[in-house]
Amino acid sequence: MLKHVVMYRLKDKTPEVIKTIKTNFAGMEGKIPGLIKVESGEDVLRSARSFDYCLVCVFDGRASLEAYQTHPAHLPVKAFMKTVVESSVAVDFEF
Repeated sequence: MLKHVVMYRLKDKTPEVIKTIKTNFAGMEGKIPGLIKVESGEDVLRSARSFDYCLVCVFDGRASLEAYQTHPAHLPVKAFMKTVVESSVAVDFEF
């Protein structure tokens, strides 16, 4: 099992953008082989070190994460995020 965590600082934090992000991420679940679970959410504390939004995905292994990167259900989500993200950080770990 592999966990994929991405945190985003957004250029646009409007409710419409946040809703689209959440809908886009949730829409990937069940469409990508090996993607077991998708969770995402907006930061609620808004501290100086906080990021604005987080995505957590669980994959059945490294090969599934690699396939996800170019899967047709992920590509439009990735393209949209590039239009609204200022910066991001990620970590991928096995558990």
